[in-house]
Amino acid sequence: MLIPNTDLAASVFAILPEILLTLLAVGIIFYDIFSPESRRKQTGYLVAGGMAVIAVITFLIPVPEAGQQLVLGGTLRHDLLAAIFKIMVIMAGAITALIAMDSPNLGRRGEFYTVMIVATIGGCFMASAADLIMVFLSLETLSISLYILSGFLRGNARSSEAGMKYFLFGAFTSAIMLYGLSLLYGFTRQSNLYAIGSTLKALFPVDAPVNASAALPILLSLVMIIVGFGFKISAVPFHFWTPDVYEGSPSPATAFISTASKAASFALLTRVMIIAFQGAQPTQVWVQLIAALAVVSMTLGNLLALPQRNIKRLLAYSSIAQAGYALIGVAAIGAQSGSAPGSGVAAVTFYMFIYVLTNLAGFGVIVLFTNATGSENIADMAGLSRRSFPLALAMTVALLSLAGIPPAAGFIGKFFLFKAAVDSNLVWLAVIGVLNSIIALYYYLVIVKVMFVDRSEDEEKAIAIGIPYRWALVLSCGGVVFLGIIATPIFDLAQNAARALFTS
Repeated sequence: MLIPNTDLAASVFAILPEILLTLLAVGIIFYDIFSPESRRKQTGYLVAGGMAVIAVITFLIPVPEAGQQLVLGGTLRHDLLAAIFKIMVIMAGAITALIAMDSPNLGRRGEFYTVMIVATIGGCFMASAADLIMVFLSLETLSISLYILSGFLRGNARSSEAGMKYFLFGAFTSAIMLYGLSLLYGFTRQSNLYAIGSTLKALFPVDAPVNASAALPILLSLVMIIVGFGFKISAVPFHFWTPDVYEGSPSPATAFISTASKAASFALLTRVMIIAFQGAQPTQVWVQLIAALAVVSMTLGNLLALPQRNIKRLLAYSSIAQAGYALIGVAAIGAQSGSAPGSGVAAVTFYMFIYVLTNLAGFGVIVLFTNATGSENIADMAGLSRRSFPLALAMTVALLSLAGIPPAAGFIGKFFLFKAAVDSNLVWLAVIGVLNSIIALYYYLVIVKVMFVDRSEDEEKAIAIGIPYRWALVLSCGGVVFLGIIATPIFDLAQNAARALFTS
């Protein structure tokens, strides 16, 4: 078991991104209070610029050696994998700030950006949590902030409904997850994930006969924890909130919910499964549960996306399917052989990086289109290529990446996920993933066809692209294309980070 590092400097470096984000949030509050109305639109630039600087600092912070990475009494682990996921979450917040700048009722609201920064802080703590207390505190910091963002437009009935649904379902599943965590603590008498993992390996070694009665509380705890994570990543059958929340929330908030929340949740899910449950008898149980969730999430998400006519609801069901693909990598983590340690974690990490960029590009286009037309219907996107070719091109890049078509990075991401499954003897799961990718290709290409082939009476009405949106689309689409062409160095970095996670 790792011994916590008591060095004060190591602890400060570990939480430096969160400290800087807190200072940024306080600065935004004061800027919003004391700046005149005419200058409040610049808040988005301040938030995006500040988060970009913090992301760079996060990348440059030195990571301690493997045996020195537990800090703050063992509640956090400061490793390269945590840094990568923190950069994802911070980057999602920065691009969302740019997307929100020209949105009615959001762009000049300092409190919107402040809540988003608080959510980012919660996501960053989730990426490095190594203790049950920190797991739940970080999860709730992110979740409560997202409830506020989804229902931020109090005068809008759809936004209020989305916030209320998200809050009620989220509170219910959080209670289930908390009960599961309390069972795990009560059985092992440990709150640190590494101590829990050591205890479970000693009590339930893989090569020992199965003691069903003794393992029942652990299995019950495991199921409850997976229920909580299933809701956060919108996996079937815990997906029921996703379409309504995605459709009703302000589009910039939806972009942030669909990216930052999912990236942070997958970071925490992989960390908990590997550290607490890997190498003990419950391993096979959670691998089977995760594999089953992957299959039903991919299949149901894609099938329900086919008849959708609202672009935000379609992307909601698409995100459910995308969670299923990422769960293939999580299942591969538990089933992987010693010859390829960390390949499943690296595949999930790389795929979530791509997913964050892709969804931000897609929602950036949706925000612009909705602001210009007042519609979220796919049919109303007819002739978009003639109204604004850059917008149609950006949406096409995002859709091709979600579908897994080269040269977009989604193709490489799916390849790594399916390869991890094959290497872990989960060939059947990879085959189901490939078949689902073929199904998804249809509804993604339908949108491309509507934008480039279908005609509209409004084709002559050009859609202007403001400077913040240009930055957001260039960063997100450029990242998708870049990762699709130069993927190996980034994946190798993710694999090196993943290997360190298995060091106990």
